[in-house]
Amino acid sequence: MTIREQTEKIEQEILHPNACLSSKSKGRQVKEKEGELRTCFQHDRDRIIHSKSFRRLKHKTQVFLAPKGDHYRTRLTHTLEVSQIARTISRALRLNEDLTEAIALGHDLGHTPFGHAGEDILREIYPGGFDHFKQSVRVVEILERNGRGLNLTHEVRDGILKHSKGKGKIFAAGRRSETLEGQVVRISDVIAYLNHDLDDAIRAGVLKRSSIPRELRGIGNTPSKRIDEMVKDVIYGSLSSDLKEVIVSEEMKGTIYALRDFLYKSVYESEESKSEFKKARKILSDLYAYYMEHTEEIFKEFPIEMTNDKERMVCDFIAGMTDRFAIMLYEQKFLPQPWVVF
Repeated sequence: MTIREQTEKIEQEILHPNACLSSKSKGRQVKEKEGELRTCFQHDRDRIIHSKSFRRLKHKTQVFLAPKGDHYRTRLTHTLEVSQIARTISRALRLNEDLTEAIALGHDLGHTPFGHAGEDILREIYPGGFDHFKQSVRVVEILERNGRGLNLTHEVRDGILKHSKGKGKIFAAGRRSETLEGQVVRISDVIAYLNHDLDDAIRAGVLKRSSIPRELRGIGNTPSKRIDEMVKDVIYGSLSSDLKEVIVSEEMKGTIYALRDFLYKSVYESEESKSEFKKARKILSDLYAYYMEHTEEIFKEFPIEMTNDKERMVCDFIAGMTDRFAIMLYEQKFLPQPWVVF
């Protein structure tokens, strides 16, 4: 018996009956022979961590555009916080922690530079529309490995596709992941960003701690206390249902929606944020127009197979940029460059 088979046997013995077992995966788009050491979900997790798109997350905006400080979240640190919260919940519920981790680490691979401002402008100008969760699936299915994709399992791709909420209903059944592990990542994403975005807004001076509505302080005055209360609510609520689904209590749902609405009004759509994101929108829209006229230049920076769909290529190219790469290209293409004198 290989180490992988031993791990699969342990999963069968200790995980909850409703957990997703590695040995029961629906498999990959292209069939592969599984290795001796890692289960299919462990393999997926490692492929994501070693991907270029994962490394680029460290230079992509979470909320604040190019913040002057070392302690603000980026899209990468957000991803790691989601993973930590999701693994805590999954372990307590005896779910498949490896599957949970793989989904969490891959959920934002398709996010644009400049956070949701970048997503908004691509949604406006790309004819097919744009959603970062769909782009994340496109990254792992097609764009990584120079057009070959990562060939991840069905369960990981499903969890990535169905993690996002936006301004919609967080707990809508229609977008529920097929696996409980995917459902855990969806709520963990919410728990993470609500708390760390609030923390960063206070650090940036956009908010004062005293401006947080009194009814939202009942679950704690620090990110760690609020996260702890939210995580316990998910765990105990889900256990009470015999783990048929991942559950959040009605009281906690009210708190989560109230906190999200407060952040949209006071942070995401504040005048301070809008003024900077207007600049970001111009950068991306101008780059989009430029590369539609000079599509052949994309291959120098983004070596994937050239296609006849110019719009799709330009959209993929821009969505994959980091903030600083987009700014660098903008300076090169649209601003005068100093002469070099020898």
